Amino acid sequence: MPFVSESVSPLDQAGLNRLAEAALAAIAGAASPEELGQLRRLWTGEQSAIAQANKAIKTLPGADRAQAGKNMGAVKQRLSAAFEARRQALDEAAASDKLSREAVDVTLPTDRQPIGARHPLELLQERIADVFTALGWTIAEGPELEAEWFNFDALNFGPDHPARQMQDTFFVDPPGSGLVLRTHTSPVQARVLLSRGVPCYVAVPGKVFRTDELDATHTPVFHQVEGLAVDRGLTMADLRGTLDHLADQMFGRGVTTRLRPSFFPFTEPSAEMDLACFVCRGADPGCRTCGGSGWIEWGGCGMVDPAVLIACGVDPDEYQGFAFGMGIERTLMFQSGVGDMRDMVEGDARFSLNYGVEI
Repeated sequence: MPFVSESVSPLDQAGLNRLAEAALAAIAGAASPEELGQLRRLWTGEQSAIAQANKAIKTLPGADRAQAGKNMGAVKQRLSAAFEARRQALDEAAASDKLSREAVDVTLPTDRQPIGARHPLELLQERIADVFTALGWTIAEGPELEAEWFNFDALNFGPDHPARQMQDTFFVDPPGSGLVLRTHTSPVQARVLLSRGVPCYVAVPGKVFRTDELDATHTPVFHQVEGLAVDRGLTMADLRGTLDHLADQMFGRGVTTRLRPSFFPFTEPSAEMDLACFVCRGADPGCRTCGGSGWIEWGGCGMVDPAVLIACGVDPDEYQGFAFGMGIERTLMFQSGVGDMRDMVEGDARFSLNYGVEI
């Protein structure tokens, strides 16, 4: 920097140009904003040759001051533009370098913990609720710790019915408390009829409990969806149409169904609903899925027994109803080919991840 301390007259245009060229060369070589700041103080600060030349203007004769001011203005303008251009270049280089250093290759393997997934049983319950909401039905809930009257008596279970025995039902201490862990979602039928009256159309997805051992096809805690419709003029045809619509939504259009006569204390007439075997379509007598029958049981249904309507304060001569109950685990097994009920309850996130991440 040979010209930094050089004393130059503001009228010496050649000398001012030499100072400017030296300053411009130094500015162009600045490697950092800090170094650029030092150069600004060195070349334009109060002790710099350019500043001293600018101060000397006031000592000149009046006739020369205009030319001297013009000379100094041109030099200062060149330096100011050079400093600003170099500052922008250094800022851009720093930003580019930061982007380069912080760049992430999204194709590289990651060691982050997996994000997990919602359980497919929960998702299936929500989808079933959506089906009935679209039909105009209401989604209802009830307590899992249930009064024995709602769980059995209101549903026409006699005092000696086998379902009341300890081998089927979790009774709650102390003995005689009248409380059980609900064995089905059907108690909500009575609660809804007593609280809301008729007509009513409700679906009740929820958790139920029975004293089963955990194995490939049974679990002591499982899920059902209960359906109840009570109105004037309802028939088995309405029940069949509702269940066929639900089957279409769960398993795809065209699934074959049938109603097979059965018995339940709270419906009369009663039926089991079967689905055509997804595996063999009835063509394999040795099929392990359907036992060679060509049909798979899905759930129970029927017309609400008049005794249940009377227990809930509904006149069976004026109103009729139908009810049904389907196992949600069983539905998931049919949909996805899950072969072991234990896979659903052991809490292994890999099981849920097979169904994708859904909000």
